[in-house]
Amino acid sequence: MQEMQPSIIPNAQRQDDVLWHVDDNGVATITLNRTAKHNAFDACTIDLLIHRLDYLALRTDVRCLVLKSNGKHFSSGADLNWMQSMADSTRQDNFVDAQNLARLMETLDSFPQPTIAVVQGSAYGGALGLICCSDIAIASQCANFCLSEVKLGLVPATIAPYVMRAMGNRQARRYILSGEVISAENAERFGIVHEVKEAKQLESAVDSVIKTLLLNSPDAMRKAKTLCHQCHQNPIDQQLIHYTSKLIADIRVSPQGQDGLQAFLEKRSPSWVTKSQDK
Repeated sequence: MQEMQPSIIPNAQRQDDVLWHVDDNGVATITLNRTAKHNAFDACTIDLLIHRLDYLALRTDVRCLVLKSNGKHFSSGADLNWMQSMADSTRQDNFVDAQNLARLMETLDSFPQPTIAVVQGSAYGGALGLICCSDIAIASQCANFCLSEVKLGLVPATIAPYVMRAMGNRQARRYILSGEVISAENAERFGIVHEVKEAKQLESAVDSVIKTLLLNSPDAMRKAKTLCHQCHQNPIDQQLIHYTSKLIADIRVSPQGQDGLQAFLEKRSPSWVTKSQDK
């Protein structure tokens, strides 16, 4: 598919604050690029992120999504000028603004293909939400994390469901209440990130995960993400049992399911794996 800029761009003058790209293998990359502001969020940044995610979710050639940042920091959280403007706004304006941030988290969490967060530096406040909404998170040893909202008289409300799902209730309660800084080592131990690497090894670690994902059926990964959400959100009852039984039956007779099984039996690569990926 020919790469082209999405047709409707929120605040076109700031489109370079959130960069995007899709390579020939279908690996999409979204890059936070407000380096002068430590990649802090404001209303425009949130709109741009939602816009990029919505657009890439519709592209059938996208196989996985990498979320990363330029500069020293992954993201310092909320932009100070934006926070000041919200403090001076009405409750209704704040509610609408919060709903947009919540929409960003939901949009990333429900992105149809696998998502990888690459954390090279500090990730504070809402940035932690983006990481916890990603399917896979890999961090540099020099990264650190903080739910610092309580220090400002606020709470991490819109990101809390995703943070608590990732960390578990016990650890989340401590760090939401204390606002303590979490080291990369502890972030791995708490489930915020899956791997911690030396800075010079971060790129190769991400490339390794991408190569693994590209060997998998795109359709199966989409279905697997939905399966994970369903199993997390619902009790093990007859409805869920019926859903899982129907899912495996449907995917076994799907084109990629048939091709994958035949490829395994015939000791060949399935159709979604290119010769270069099969090496």
